[in-house]
This record gives sequence, C-alpha cells and structure tokens, in this order.
Amino acid sequence: MKNIKILLVDDEPDLLEVMGSVIRGWGYDLITAVSGKEAIEMIKAKRPDIIVLDYLMPGMDGIATLKEIRKFDKKIPVIMFTAYPDKIIKGTEKLGISALIPKLSTYSDVSASLKSTIDMIIKSIPK
Repeated sequence: MKNIKILLVDDEPDLLEVMGSVIRGWGYDLITAVSGKEAIEMIKAKRPDIIVLDYLMPGMDGIATLKEIRKFDKKIPVIMFTAYPDKIIKGTEKLGISALIPKLSTYSDVSASLKSTIDMIIKSIPK
C-alpha cells in the first residue's frame, strides 16, 4: 500500500510544527499549508489522501476552504480542527466532514483523537 499523504492546514505556525512532527512520527507523509488558498493549491498539486483543516483562519476560514475543495473533490476525507467545539457549525453535514476534533490550545494533546480518526479513515480508503 502506498504511503498516506496528509495535508495539515492551520494559520498557527506552532501548531503546524508540533502536530506536523507528530503526524510524521506516525509514518505519514506530511504536506502543510498556512491558509485556505494555499491548501487548495497544495491539494491540486500534491493530491493528499486526507486533509486536517483548521476551522478558524483569517481570510478564507475552514468552511469556505472546504466549500472550494468540494467543487473539485467531493470525496477526500477532511478532519476539521476547531478551537470552538461547542459552536454548532451549521450546514457542514453537506460538506462531508469525516470528523470534528477539538483543538483546545496550540499545545494541547489532540494526537490520540487525531490518530484514531486517521486510522479509521485509512481503513475505509479502497485499496
């Protein structure tokens, strides 16, 4: 089986560094983007298998980014990271979000939730 490519999208450099290191440590190929616009460019150029997308970003937020992604890729699994897990994100069921993971702070350990979600998604990817 090919190595899984994960695109991590977040406007916080500390989170990209910490979570990126964790994801690479799990053995996945990592691609990063600091904005929705850059994420869309990376998806078209690098064709990741899974996207981990921050909900709240300046400019194009995670929902706007995902709406653009869905215009050209309806099936790519997307894990939405949010610092506002109590906020109801209306209309997201139509966007095909695979999971919503709370991001409590830049340094909080969300790696167990992220790893189990990635593993679940990988099992569902046709071989």
